[in-house]
Amino acid sequence: MTKIIAYIGLGSNLITPEAQIKSARLAINALDKVQEQAFSSLYRSPPMGPQDQPDYVNAVMAIVTELDALPLLRCLQTIELEQGRERKDERWGPRTLDLDILLYADHCIDIPDLIVPHYGLTERAFVLYPLQEIAPMLELPKLGHINDLINNCPLAGLEKIV
Repeated sequence: MTKIIAYIGLGSNLITPEAQIKSARLAINALDKVQEQAFSSLYRSPPMGPQDQPDYVNAVMAIVTELDALPLLRCLQTIELEQGRERKDERWGPRTLDLDILLYADHCIDIPDLIVPHYGLTERAFVLYPLQEIAPMLELPKLGHINDLINNCPLAGLEKIV
């Protein structure tokens, strides 16, 4: 297997979110065939869905991996569960941890369990701004250059915290 650069979105708004993100970073780094390439600052953002929940803490991590996309996704889901994630039918509800594969090299994937580039990526400041921080020259497959996407995405309450 060749080595692939992938970008992972990390988010949490329950049970000490900053600690959840830091713990997830360590767990991802501990995965076999995964090596961290870059990690963004932490950002605080208002929730996307119901507003009666705490703000989120978000970050983006670049990794080099030999894992295929679906096995990588399964590893990330295991980390979520190990950190107390409860999968519910409620979309955009509060969670201890949310790990998403945002990009997997320049691959476009559309299968039942995984869509890459991650859907909604272009409208989400809490993804685009940390992504630009660690990959300012990034060209997103079928979406364009990160700087063009940022120019069309307002901060929407996003603030860098660390």
